[in-house]
Formats: sequence, structure tokens, C-alpha cells
Amino acid sequence: MNHKQGILAISPLIVFVILYFVSSIIAGDFYMMPITVAFMLSCIYAIMTFRGRSVKDRVETFCIGAGEKNIMMMLCIFVLAGAFANSAKDAGCIEATVNLTLSLMPDSMIMAGLFIAACFISLAIGTSVGTIVALTPIAAGLAHSTGSSVPMMTAVIVGGSFFGDNLSFISDTTIVATSTQGCKQSDKFLVNSYTTIPVAIAVMVMYFFIGTGPQAPAVIPDIDYVKILPYIIVIVCALCGMNVFVVLTFGIISTGLIGIGYGVYDLFGWCQSMGKGITGMGELVIVAVLAGGLLKVMTENGALEYLISIMTKKIRSKRSCELTIAMLVSLVNICTANNTVAILTVGSISKRIGDSYGVDNRKSASILDSFSCCIQSILPYGAQILMATGLAAVSPIEILKYLYYPFVLFSVSVIAILIRYPKKYS
Repeated sequence: MNHKQGILAISPLIVFVILYFVSSIIAGDFYMMPITVAFMLSCIYAIMTFRGRSVKDRVETFCIGAGEKNIMMMLCIFVLAGAFANSAKDAGCIEATVNLTLSLMPDSMIMAGLFIAACFISLAIGTSVGTIVALTPIAAGLAHSTGSSVPMMTAVIVGGSFFGDNLSFISDTTIVATSTQGCKQSDKFLVNSYTTIPVAIAVMVMYFFIGTGPQAPAVIPDIDYVKILPYIIVIVCALCGMNVFVVLTFGIISTGLIGIGYGVYDLFGWCQSMGKGITGMGELVIVAVLAGGLLKVMTENGALEYLISIMTKKIRSKRSCELTIAMLVSLVNICTANNTVAILTVGSISKRIGDSYGVDNRKSASILDSFSCCIQSILPYGAQILMATGLAAVSPIEILKYLYYPFVLFSVSVIAILIRYPKKYS
């Protein structure tokens, strides 16, 4: 593929960035340009510039990407999460959970405590999505009660959820990274821990000092402990390793039983509450479908091949090889919006070039996992950001500046490669 064709292949993503980010910055308001419109126009452009196919084939390619299995699974989670979140809110479950948290936790520890909880749960269950579903409504409720920034509190959960997504032994990214690089999960964990754990501790301390600002209400209402059960059920089921669909289903049933039992709503009222929550996820569903189609067209047009060919030409040493692996998985993650898929896409080529320049397989697995998780956690069209912002009712762009953990981890990971840290694996 020549340079001109390669640029054309990745240009739809550039068009999206210009339409959404640049126009929003110029307007000074990220709500001026709807993200759905930016994606729609980028998709139209992508289909128009897709060479060598009939219009019918181009549209079919787009539709295949829009209906891809992972996209459909994401949409199902959106539906269930919307139903659970709104029915729990209407039943008074969020209010009860927030009041309990305020009564047990000092003001200065709220942000740090949420971050620790997100880190722990994601490490235990190995998924950022499940952690975000369980904790985001609580974080948003705490933000409203303490006068804190909702985007910041949402970002706390997103950042912490990727700590476990990166480190957990049962995380998809860990499994794929170690299997493609031919090393043990425990060894990858050890290499990862040299950067992720110090960064997590530093961010936790930062949240402790930032958290001195928010103030809990002078009088906290009486806590109805029964109404806390839906969130306890969701967290316990997640920690037991249950599938996220099962976890959310149990959560929905529990909110219905409590809401009907307390007379908050009847059976039809419960259904209406769930329906409102599902409808509220409409924009996220549209964005996910459009993003899936757009990325599929880019892939079929040779965007990933072009990026891989360009990046692998720049390798001159072990250090540049490690940086290339980091940049490859990052760029492919931007083009696929899925960190597991990104690792799978570049895993074999990373292994080949890594072996050629003497890169430790444990280090390359760590690089693949860390950088893919960092990028995934800041993508405004990624599943995790869409889920979190949908549950918190904020713009995906609003939380980006508060995503301290992924930005710090990304910076530290780059520095670690440059200074060859840890020396044992470099």
C-alpha cells in the first residue's frame, strides 16, 4: 500500500476528530457538535472514499462492522445497564447507597475510596465494564450530594476500573497479551506491577488531597439498608465471577422487588422506569453502531496494514522496538476501539519484531496490555467511556481531563521504556 492510499484509509478518523473535537473547541462547547452527527458524517465520508468496491459492497461492509458480535454484546449491556440504573434510582437505591457512603467515609476519603474500590473490584473480576456498571451510579450520586464535579467522579471510576483490566489474571487483555507473547501471566503481572502499582498509589494520594474540597451535607437522611441490597448483589455477583449479563439481570430483579415492595412503583411503574433507562441509552447505542461500522470500513480499506507497515520501518534498536510495539497497539486500539482486539491484531507482529531485537517477552506483553488499556480508557467512543458517561449523564469529552490514572500511567510507561525500567526485563 502506498503512502497516499494509507492516508486515505485512516482519513475517516481524522475527519471525525476535526468534526467533533476541533469544532467543539472552536465553539467552546462540546455540546454544540453532537457526537452522533460527527460519526454519521465521518461514516458517509468513509463509505465515499472506500475504493475498489461498489456502493452496495461498501454499505454492506459498514453494516457488517456495525453488527459485529462485540458491538451487539456492548449494546445488550447498555440496555441492561440502563434498565438497572434507572429502576435502582427510582426505587431509592442510589440515594440509600450514597447516604451510607457519606455516613461511613470522611469527606477527604470519598474520591480516594471510590478509586480504591474500582481498583479492587476490577482486579477481582477482570473487567472494566462490570466495575463501571456497579460503581458509576454511586459515584455520580456522591458527586451530587457533596457538590463535587460529576465528570471528575465518573473519571475516578473509569481510571480505577482499568487498573484491574490491566493487571487481573482473568482479564481478556492479560490472557491475550501473554498468549501472543508466549509468557506466563504471573511474569507479565510482575513486570506490569513495577509501573501500575506505584502510579495507582500516587493517583490515590492525589485523590486524597483533591477530596478535601467536597463537603457532605450537614444532615444525612436516615439510611434504609434494604435499598442498598441491589448494589451489594451486583458487586458480590461480579466478584464471584458471574457473567455481566447475569449480574445485571439479578440487579434488575432486585430493584423491582424492592421498588414494588416499598410501594415506590407497581409492576407497570417498574417497567416504565426500566423503559426510561433503556431509552436514555439511545445515543450510546447509535454511537457504538456507527463507530463499529466506521472502524470496519477503515480496516477493510487497509488502515491497520498501513499503520503496521509504517511503524515497523522505524525500528533501529531494542528500545525503539519497544516504543514501536507501544505505538502500534495504541494506534490500532484507536482504530478498533477495543483493547483486546488491538492486542490480538498486533500480537504476532510484536512477537516477531520483539524476538528479532531481543525484547523480553514478558516486557512486550506488559507493554501491549498497559498501552492498550491506557488508550481504551480515554477513547470517547470506547465502550467503557460511553457506558460511564451514559450512566452519569455527562459528555464523554467532559471526563477526559480528569482521567488522571491512564494519562499518568501512559506517561510513566513511556518513560520506563526510555530509561529501560525495570532493568531486569530491559
